[in-house]
Amino acid sequence: MTEPSAPGAAQNQAELSRERIVAAATALFAERGYDGTTTRMIAGAAGLNVATVAYHVGGKADLYREVMRRAHEAERAAVAGALREFGARAGADPAGAAVGFADRYLDFCLERPDVPALWMRRWLADAAEFAGLEEEYTRPLLESVRDALAAALPEVPSERAELAVWTVLWTVHGFCRSMIRAQVPRFREHLHGLVLRELGIGGGR
Repeated sequence: MTEPSAPGAAQNQAELSRERIVAAATALFAERGYDGTTTRMIAGAAGLNVATVAYHVGGKADLYREVMRRAHEAERAAVAGALREFGARAGADPAGAAVGFADRYLDFCLERPDVPALWMRRWLADAAEFAGLEEEYTRPLLESVRDALAAALPEVPSERAELAVWTVLWTVHGFCRSMIRAQVPRFREHLHGLVLRELGIGGGR
């Protein structure tokens, strides 16, 4: 006679299934966009049936919200760490601190190419029904970077700092989406010069 599964084992299996679904959805939303992805595609990529996907995560909209929430949390943690390093270094070496921050953000996007891909899909009017994600996720994060730059570099106007942040974001996301890995060192050098020029520091005026 087969013994029933322990509650903990069933819970672990459910969590594993949920993570498989979220991973599959993340890859598909990043590559095809929300509008170009179906629940059936997600189920197929996860090796599960559509009913199982619905049971674990709900509908496609629920899954998209979860994917974007996780992408934001990963990006927020990376930016917070980079800002701590920036703050510790900016007083003695503002140019080096700014370049170091850009390096950290580039490294994050190279390690997590799904994150820039997800946001770039939205720039192309994908998932238009989720109109509030930029205000909820992107704007507060960008403003925290802008404010940190303005506080550490008082000679840089807040408006210039904000445009510099946006420029770095667009440039890094575009490069990482291109996936030209052989050009990373060359792009990193270009990014350094871009940051200094945009902020008007370290000879980059």
